[in-house]
Amino acid sequence: MLRHIAPSTVEDSRTVSAAVDAKLAEVAKSLPTGIKVKPVLNRTKLVDATIKTVQANLTEGALLVIAVLFWLLGNIRAALITALVIPISMLMTAIGMVRGGISGNLMSLGALDFGLIVDGSIIITENCLKKLAERQHHAGRVLNLSERLHETMQAAKEMIQPTVFGQAIIIMVYIPMLTFTGIEGKMFEPMAITVILALVAALVLSLTFVPAMIAIFVTGKVSEKESRVISAAKKAYLPALRGAVAHPLKVALFAFAAFVFAGYIFMGLGREFIPTLDEKDIAMHAMRIPSTSLTQSQSMQRVVEKTVSSFPEVAFVFSKTGTAEMAADPMPPNVSDTFIILKPQEEWPDKKLAKATLIQRLEEAVNKVPGNNYEFTQPIQMRFNELISGVRSDVAVKIYGDEFAVMEKTANEIAATLKSIQGAADVKVEQTSGLPMLEIKLDKPAIARYGLNVSDVLDVISIAVGGREAGLVFQGDRRFDIIVRLPEQLRQNIKVIENLPVLIESQGDESHDDDPAYVPLRELATLEVVDGPNQISRENGKRRVVIQANVRGRDIGSFVKDAQGAIETKVKIPAGYWLEWGGQFENLKAASERLGVVVPACFLAIFLLLFAALNSVKHAALVFSGIPLALIGGILTLWLFNMPFSISAAVGFISLSGIAVLNGLIMVTSINQHVRHGKKVADAVMQGAADKLRPMLMAAIVPSLGYVPMAMSSGAGAEVQRPLAMVVIGGLIVSTLLTLFVVPALYKKFTTIKETTIEESL
Repeated sequence: MLRHIAPSTVEDSRTVSAAVDAKLAEVAKSLPTGIKVKPVLNRTKLVDATIKTVQANLTEGALLVIAVLFWLLGNIRAALITALVIPISMLMTAIGMVRGGISGNLMSLGALDFGLIVDGSIIITENCLKKLAERQHHAGRVLNLSERLHETMQAAKEMIQPTVFGQAIIIMVYIPMLTFTGIEGKMFEPMAITVILALVAALVLSLTFVPAMIAIFVTGKVSEKESRVISAAKKAYLPALRGAVAHPLKVALFAFAAFVFAGYIFMGLGREFIPTLDEKDIAMHAMRIPSTSLTQSQSMQRVVEKTVSSFPEVAFVFSKTGTAEMAADPMPPNVSDTFIILKPQEEWPDKKLAKATLIQRLEEAVNKVPGNNYEFTQPIQMRFNELISGVRSDVAVKIYGDEFAVMEKTANEIAATLKSIQGAADVKVEQTSGLPMLEIKLDKPAIARYGLNVSDVLDVISIAVGGREAGLVFQGDRRFDIIVRLPEQLRQNIKVIENLPVLIESQGDESHDDDPAYVPLRELATLEVVDGPNQISRENGKRRVVIQANVRGRDIGSFVKDAQGAIETKVKIPAGYWLEWGGQFENLKAASERLGVVVPACFLAIFLLLFAALNSVKHAALVFSGIPLALIGGILTLWLFNMPFSISAAVGFISLSGIAVLNGLIMVTSINQHVRHGKKVADAVMQGAADKLRPMLMAAIVPSLGYVPMAMSSGAGAEVQRPLAMVVIGGLIVSTLLTLFVVPALYKKFTTIKETTIEESL
């Protein structure tokens, strides 16, 4: 017996699964001899595997970030203090997650980047070291504690504006994810809340903990020396910057052309909701003709299971046919859910064998078993698709109308069209007919001639075929109904049913008073086996037929686009009938439409924040230009690595936009400070850009390295994190290079001395 236990909607699945597993161990002790209970599918295995991947990525990312801090800051104590922000902010984030009821999982922890978390601390630390070194040089001696406290306080005050506004902007770009609803909301809201908690914690630490710790522990001689990497970068940067400042329009034109090219590439990128998570197991549906009985289905299913079990990569196979007593997953008896539990890949004969190749081999093997059609998916993915659109496949085309004959004809034409689209797999039409039914047509005149009522004949048919209660059987304190009906083998025989005796009243022959008179049912009714409806599905008040398809080897978005074009060209939809598209594409469409409204509003709020920080529309627009520059790199990265655009990639673009704006804000703030100190605009541009080369490179390198483990990971759940990481890494590289030249060049071109009399906003 197979029992499916669904986790509560209140508790997380891992907690429920662990509790059920522990309870099963207790129940097993009380079972009779010869009966064993064995968990066959426990999602805790997948949860633990994804958490292990996240832990490894976060740990490796933290180590890379810390290593770069020590390498680029040039001061061991300052680097150590900055690195301490990572564990302390994570502790504060964990407290917030516990208080908010957010579990630690692949999605909530998947977007955390320790490089992003320490960005604000790096800016403060770098300026503190610079101030301490300058004051020490002027004093000609080592500073005492009060002097160090004063200098770090002044350094923090200088950078509080770009730090606070920059972090506020990064936090703001995650707000669109809080507006998601439905399944996408359940997936991405915890991610956004976790990142916001971490950024707020890091911001508080950067403005309080970091300056105080530097003042207390960075004692002795402080030399604000640059590493060899920064020195080499500055030597190469300054001549190139002079050329960019001398030709600002050419630089702007190049950046605009790059953005247009990236936009053109983006239009051709594939689309998908989220990358498919490899669950390490397979779910296969075995489907037979509608007239297949439960006994016959089970017999055919045993052959299928034997075939699948012969593969050395398979640990064991189990299946569920028809509908269980508690109909949480109603299915007809001709359909079997087959769960194929695979061995760990290290135990496979060919450890490099791809799962897609294994599925192809399984499909070739089971197709040799006659009488079945198959559909391959994954256990949790199957339930996920059912929640989205009520079907188990990746894509569903729903036809709505009135007449099943017309809908079936159109559905078969659509299915044939879908099969011709590249990437289509397991294409099938919902079976609405073909179920054999026994049709009994009563002959009312004949019934009347025999002196019978229609109810008399119907009672005989109902008792013989359907059964009727005839008493009770008691076993202890339990009772069971006694049902009277024909045996199964006789009920399947139409000749037997035709000869059912129907009792009639005596005709008045006194010599046969004690002998009841009967007439066979065939004299009173016509019996015929006809094809009836297999199922009648309705949705939104209309009849519905579904064509399902899985997508392999390409993204869902481009598949649906090609399929819609082909159906529009090749299939004529009758008047009064219409199509709807469902599946994961439905979620991608809903999330994209919501982002299309919320993201522009968020960008407007970012622009207002920049205006509040810089008190200049022109300078705010200059910093805001970092967002399209950042998008260029992210789009090119997806294109170069042949990755489709997904909501995971969209999260990467969101993070990227915040970091790009922060870098531009640092650059413009630095240039403004030099102008206010009396320098000419051209000199201020060169000096300000040179001064902030190191913090800008660190603000790009450190977050990028924090995402490197995610981009290179191959563990469970890496598929979901990889687009996010690749977008951020590629985008930061390109946007930093462009920002270092575009922003100073445009500043020099469009700024006058009068426009730089900027009031402090904080």
